[in-house]
Formats: sequence, structure tokens, C-alpha cells
Amino acid sequence: MTVPRPAGAAEPTGPESPESATAAEPTGPGSSEPSTAADAGPAVGPAKAVAAVSAVSGAPAPRRTFGLAAATALVMGNIIGGGIFALPATVAPYGTISLLAFLVLSVGAVLLALLFGRLARRSPVTGGLYVYPRDAFGEFAGFLSAWSYWTMCWVSIAALAVAVVGYVDVLIPLHGNHVLQAVVAMAALWLPAAANFAGTRWVGAVQVVSTILKFVPLLLLATIGLFFVDADNFGPFNASGQSVSGALAASAALLLYSFLGVESAAVSAGEVRDPERTVGRASVLGTLASALVYVLGTIAVFGLVPHDRLVDSGAPFADAVNAITGSGWGGTAIALVAVASITGCLNGWILMAAQMPYAAARDGLFPAPFARLGKGGVPGFGVWACAVLGSLLIALNYTAGPDTTFRVLVLITTFTGCVPYLLSAAAQLYWLARGTRELPHSRLRSSGRGPHRPAGLARDLIVAVLSFGFSFWLIAGAGYAAVYQGVLFLFAGIPVYVWLRGRKDTAQAA
Repeated sequence: MTVPRPAGAAEPTGPESPESATAAEPTGPGSSEPSTAADAGPAVGPAKAVAAVSAVSGAPAPRRTFGLAAATALVMGNIIGGGIFALPATVAPYGTISLLAFLVLSVGAVLLALLFGRLARRSPVTGGLYVYPRDAFGEFAGFLSAWSYWTMCWVSIAALAVAVVGYVDVLIPLHGNHVLQAVVAMAALWLPAAANFAGTRWVGAVQVVSTILKFVPLLLLATIGLFFVDADNFGPFNASGQSVSGALAASAALLLYSFLGVESAAVSAGEVRDPERTVGRASVLGTLASALVYVLGTIAVFGLVPHDRLVDSGAPFADAVNAITGSGWGGTAIALVAVASITGCLNGWILMAAQMPYAAARDGLFPAPFARLGKGGVPGFGVWACAVLGSLLIALNYTAGPDTTFRVLVLITTFTGCVPYLLSAAAQLYWLARGTRELPHSRLRSSGRGPHRPAGLARDLIVAVLSFGFSFWLIAGAGYAAVYQGVLFLFAGIPVYVWLRGRKDTAQAA
């Protein structure tokens, strides 16, 4: 059995790596030297083993500042962004069948949460959705996952910052001034970035506060609003004119973006205390709570606002509050909640955008500056990179008009976000096929090849197969154009991989 590496350090990669090897070879610049310190003593958990490696190699121990509450808030905060405030109106043209699509997506999101919880037991380190394909299929698969996820992150960050503008305009009229709108969007992006520069402890605190600020009002509307529901407001079950299956898939394609973020705790596993248990719990709890708000909130809005009005509503939640109170203050209240919601969402997504390339850079598969940690334990260069790239997209949005490359990129974020989901599910299926459900770090306790309980094996297999199918369905639901453009964007990263891999092999040969 071997001692695991610190968060972000490379594990043996590729299918050819023996699961029961007694010592692992370092595969990247961030890897620590192999050690057999654990062989002399009793079995220990991954957290203690990481500390043992740090003591042997001189590498700093990873900071684990997120407890269950902060990790759950991170998941919820990243799932519940600005989209929830517009989603009921967006899917209203399809009828109440969109509520069924919400339920299907909620089940799929919980499956992904369970999947990431199991995979985090295998590799409880930062950059989970990069680490899982890398460990199973090799560095190229890991790079594609990291590149795809990173692309989704910084494009989504720009989109969220732009979404703030509409709600700020309710509070402080901007009169269509594009300069003022750009300034507001830039501020919405850079203020959460500043919180990230302050360190992961501040990120966790901001995430908890912002999640409470947005979750409580939305939950109140989703519960109290149900007592004011009028069944006549719901409208037809299928208002699209398509078949039931076609309407279900079409509405799900619009809704699927709303569940991106279920992987947040797994991506930040290196900053989570007791990640073997906390990541899975936080992922499931955060996803279930978010799904509860989504489904109940949408049902309340559908039942409070007549269908013909909801289709054309620009602020469906505000209209729902106005229907309850009979006054016009609902728009202002929802605008305040929306600003807090999106700001907290940006806070978490900026951290995600920095941590994924950080893990890949530690293996030499992303430019070296992405591997640098700031004083607060956050990859500072990664924060700068996503903030600058997001700012460029914001500037493009407000200078080139509405039909710009920015909007095209936003359409492919679902595709680029689901590629790591698909690869992670495939990685779990690979480990199950090899008969190794346990984590590499569990070599401290066993060889990882011990007998499996049939019930546990069946559970893991069902979760992995359904997660793979769900991810595939989401990618298909993104549409032909989004998949085509997403594949091109994904393949654009191949030259980057070729260059970095060539430099890495040259350095190792020297």
C-alpha cells in the first residue's frame, strides 16, 4: 500500500497503472516523491496520509477550510444562480410538461451528485472532474475534461455578470446606457473575484451568506405561494404542438443549464474537510435543496401567473409576488434577491474556474502559472485569467450588439459542462469493470481489490450507468448547433495539450 499525494498532485495515470502498486511514480511538476511511510504503521485515512506525505516530501499540506455547511452552500450557490428568476417564463411556452422536465433533471442531478461522491472517495483532491478521467484513461482525457470545464466556467461567469444588469436596472434605472451596463457587469464580476483573492475561507463565508440571502426568500415564495395557486392559471399540459417526448426534451434543453454546479464540492475536494464523506453529502444535500426550490418555485409561479401572461413575462417571480401581495413592490424585492443570488453564484464559479486548471497545471497539462497558489490558498492566476477573459466577453457583448459571438459561446456552455460529466461517469464504469471501486488512497487500508458487497456494487453500477446516460441526453439536448460549436471549441484545446505535453516529455527526458 502507498501513501497518497497532496491535493492536486498526480496519481498514476492510464489504464496501464497497477492499482495495487506499492509506490507511485510522479507524473507532473506538482507531484511529490513516492513514499512508503505508511507501510511501517497502521492504516490511516486520506487526510492523515496527505499530512504524512507533506512531512516526508516537504510539500505544504493542503488547506481544508470547507466544512459540510460551506461545501453544501457552494453546491447550492453554484446551482442556483440568476437563471431561476427567468426560467418559469422561458419554459412556459411548452406548458406544464416543463414541470415534468424539471423533475427528470432533478433526479439526474442527484444521480450525478451520488456519482461524484463515490469518485471523491477514490480521489479526494482538488480538480475532481479532471482527476477522475485522468486516473482512468490517461492525461489526454484529463486534459479534455479540464479544458472543457474551464471553458464552460469563464463563459458562464461572463453570462452571469451580464444577467446582474437587468436586475440592477430595476433598482437603479440605467436607461439603456451600454457604458453603465458594462460597468455594472464588470463590477459584478470583479467584486466576487476580490473575495477569491482573499482566500478560500472568505469564499466559503461569502457563499454561506449569499446562499441564505437567496434561498430563504425563494423558499418562502415556493411554499407560501402554493396557498395562493389557482389551477386555472396552469394552462395546457403540452402547449408546444410537439409530441410529448419532443416537448419534454425541448423544455429540458432549456432547463439543463440550471443544474450545472452539482459537481462543485468534488472540484473543490482539496479544500473540503473529510472529503471522503463530506463531498458526497454536500453534493446530494445541495442538489436536493436546489431542486426543491426549483420545482416548488416554478409550480408556484405557474399557478400564480396566468399562462398567457407568463409566456411574455420579463420577471415571472416578481409577477408572482405581486399576485400574492396585490402591490408592486415584488419587483424590487426580487431584484435585490437576484443580485445577491448571482453575486454569490459568481463567487463560487470563479473559484471553480481557478481550481480545475490548477489541478491540471500541477500535472504539467495546463500552463504553469495556473498552479501558483496565493496567500489565501486560491490559485490567483486562475482567478485573474477567468476574470480577464470574462471581462473581454462582457466588453464584446456591449460593443458588438446582441447577436454576437458572446451569445454563441453561451449556447455551448451546457455542452462543455457536460463533457466532464460524461467522462467522469465513464471513469467510474472503468473502475467498476476492473473490479476496483475503492480509492487509490485506500491502498493505505487495503489493496482496493477486496471482495465487493453485491448490493454496493449494484448500486454503484446503476448510478454510473444512469449518470452516463443522463449526461449523454443532456449533450444531445443542447442541440445540433451547440454540439457542433462545442466540439470545435473542445478541439481547439488540442494544440495546447500537444505543446504542453511536448515540453513536459522533453523536460523529463533531460
